[in-house]
Amino acid sequence: MATVEEPVVLELDDIQNGAIHPRPSPYVGAYIVLRIDDRRAGRELLRRLIPAIADATSPMDPSRQAWVSAGLSFRGLEALGVPQDSLDSFPLAFQQGMAARAAELGDVGDSAPENWEKPFGTPDVHVGLSALSPDAARLEPVLARARTAFEELSGVTALWSLDCHVLPTEKEAFGFRDGISHPAIEGSGIPGSNPQEKPLKAGEFLLGYENERHELSPMPRPEVLGKNGTYVAFRKLHQRVAAFRQYLKANSSTPEEEDFLAAKMMGRWQSGAPLALCPMRDDPELGADPKLNNDFLYKDDDPQGLKTPAGSHIRRLNPRDSDISGFARFHRMIRRGTSYGPMLPPGVIDDDGAERGLAFVFVGANLERQFEFVQSEWVNKGQFFHGPVGDKDPIAGANSGSDHFTIPQQPIRRRLQGLPAFVVTRGGEYFFVPGLRALHWLADLET
Repeated sequence: MATVEEPVVLELDDIQNGAIHPRPSPYVGAYIVLRIDDRRAGRELLRRLIPAIADATSPMDPSRQAWVSAGLSFRGLEALGVPQDSLDSFPLAFQQGMAARAAELGDVGDSAPENWEKPFGTPDVHVGLSALSPDAARLEPVLARARTAFEELSGVTALWSLDCHVLPTEKEAFGFRDGISHPAIEGSGIPGSNPQEKPLKAGEFLLGYENERHELSPMPRPEVLGKNGTYVAFRKLHQRVAAFRQYLKANSSTPEEEDFLAAKMMGRWQSGAPLALCPMRDDPELGADPKLNNDFLYKDDDPQGLKTPAGSHIRRLNPRDSDISGFARFHRMIRRGTSYGPMLPPGVIDDDGAERGLAFVFVGANLERQFEFVQSEWVNKGQFFHGPVGDKDPIAGANSGSDHFTIPQQPIRRRLQGLPAFVVTRGGEYFFVPGLRALHWLADLET
């Protein structure tokens, strides 16, 4: 007799709203990095921040589309005076920080930590704040609450900030509609964007709940600190848009072929329409339809990648039911990209020197099994996809100018040569995003 699983009940009143809340569209926002110079001031900072941080009790409520989120790096937890036995209970990747994991993540060359914007790559990144809202008018009061928490507070220093946005077109700097694919989280009440993907276990994204392996992910001690928390990998990614356009032009004979080649590299047309559903020509109406533009799988309809190449960007980041070595659901993440900087005007192929790109956030309960695995194995390798050995992600991979990308086609496949790096890491860090009770616990420390 089959057993019936009990429905998962999430403690939504203890989860930071920003950890699981879908982003509004369009939206504006800001990221801020702080350093704690005095632990008493750091605890006061948290006490001031807590009233500004909404819980996740109504994650789909339109009135709650403006919010503040807060996370702490391992160095930040140290600076707060968290007891050593609690610090030792955090996973190694988080303890070491993103810069120390650069080689595994493909952050080499121009993307190496020595080239990052300061304070990233230094021990000074302690607190990460984000404020998001559908528009500037609603952002300002939210941002003001966050600023009030640290301004004029001796012992806490603001080191870095970044204004960001998502345009009404939802397109990022390369010109593609972004933010299309996101998973459903069991018990959250938030639907996923692919009706063919069943909800993922809450423990893939939140600590203290069963994950896809029917176990609990390792959780920091004590329980009040770890329960309902999650991890965030934050990365500022500069996009070399002019170089991308130049490469397309050099490997195409017509503008239409440029668009087709770009779609093969991304796995979608710029409108957001997936190659899986319209492999030969763009369909902007489909691309703009959130009920249809992510409603597809790969295994039965496109096992050889003749529509969506196995090595394309979206198939690497989310293989769905593709025939790969391993189980894709073990590595699923929440991925959120927010643009910064001005768009390069259409048709311009010369670099104007402007900084533009994505502030990228990856949310998950296991940094190594989710973010680091995908970044090292799926983005920068490729053997997992039973495809040509040596190919990297053509859009986001750590390509060096001598790399290649394979496009399956009949009778003879096409292989693009000389891929440069189109995305450069400007900085990043791992943050622990505590539950609200954990924030109170941290604020009340007496060590």
